[in-house]
Amino acid sequence: MKIVLSRIDDRFIHGQVLTKWIKQSPANRIIIVNDSVANDEVRKTLVLSVAPANVKASAVTVEKMAKAFHSPRYENETAFLLFDGPEDVARLVEAGVPIDVVNVGGMRFELDRKQITKSVSVRDQDIAAFRKLKELGVKCELRQLPGDTSQDFNDILNNTLK
Repeated sequence: MKIVLSRIDDRFIHGQVLTKWIKQSPANRIIIVNDSVANDEVRKTLVLSVAPANVKASAVTVEKMAKAFHSPRYENETAFLLFDGPEDVARLVEAGVPIDVVNVGGMRFELDRKQITKSVSVRDQDIAAFRKLKELGVKCELRQLPGDTSQDFNDILNNTLK
């Protein structure tokens, strides 16, 4: 399997993904990698219902994604991976899936989160996961749209938390 883009965006499949990202990084599969979505049939059905008709869409657990990546059955597939936060990305990399860059798109604000940018708010465990990704050699870039300038998310995170 060739991963054409890994993106953190807790909205998963939405307008920006459908109109911009999938065109910039064409794939024949959109895979939501999230244990809770994969295990909730109603939520999974709702999230996948907006996927484009010409792209296979699925929601899988981190464990299942790691197995699929290493399976010869999917060796000719191209995939666009969507995550709701950095923890699942780190778990997938630790399971042996090579992700060099993860695009940080959106993580909604909630009361237990610190707002880092206009579109990204993090909890303490997210901060630890972003730091873990850096240790694992994964570049975290902040970009809302493909045409935006790529910014080092870890630099932004560190400067905001000072």
